[in-house]
Amino acid sequence: MHASTPATPPEPPTPLSGSQEPGLRARLVDAGVDLVTREGVQALSLREIARRAGVSHGAPRRHFPTHLSLLSAIARRGFADLGARAAEALGDNDGDGSSGNGSRGSSADSRASARAQLHTLARVYLDFALTHRGMYELMFRHDLLESNRLGLRDTSLPLFGVLVGLVTRARPRPEGEPAVTPEVVAGALWSNLHGIAQLWGWGSLQLATGAADVEPLLRAAVDAHLGPDEEAR
Repeated sequence: MHASTPATPPEPPTPLSGSQEPGLRARLVDAGVDLVTREGVQALSLREIARRAGVSHGAPRRHFPTHLSLLSAIARRGFADLGARAAEALGDNDGDGSSGNGSRGSSADSRASARAQLHTLARVYLDFALTHRGMYELMFRHDLLESNRLGLRDTSLPLFGVLVGLVTRARPRPEGEPAVTPEVVAGALWSNLHGIAQLWGWGSLQLATGAADVEPLLRAAVDAHLGPDEEAR
């Protein structure tokens, strides 16, 4: 009786090469962006993202140790997209309300320019919120995100900095007015815009106000936080 030849052990799976690893990471994020755009935040399960990317449900762990870290990478794409749209709309503006050519003109002209750009930024924000509702919701769901990882804060906070800079230039400071920092005013305006975006998206504002367009609400929000437009007087 001959001794049987021991079976050859199966070869371990070939690890992904360095070029494949970033490709898998990007594919997972791409799949998540497409999923949240089509079906909303509730669809972003780890298993479904992996299925859409064409990999096993355990594969995302190679790049994203937690589900939240993958969601954060998806949200970072949203902030990058919104930031690029804002930069394109504002043109040469450097975030402080100036035109970028070194000439600021009079104080009133500077305020008017910054106010106009602030209105443009608010319009871009509302347009993004109303046309990318799933991504927009995810971007501000900090209960679902790890904002201190993956550079998420590095992508989101500069946009708020642009808002603060424009508020600083656009808002007059009457003597005797209680000191309110531009950051607080910008935060209040942002909250107002966020509420408009949510309530308009749900149809509540149209029902309550009879408005057919969001533009009057946007202008009212800017006026409420900056004071009346001097050029409109």
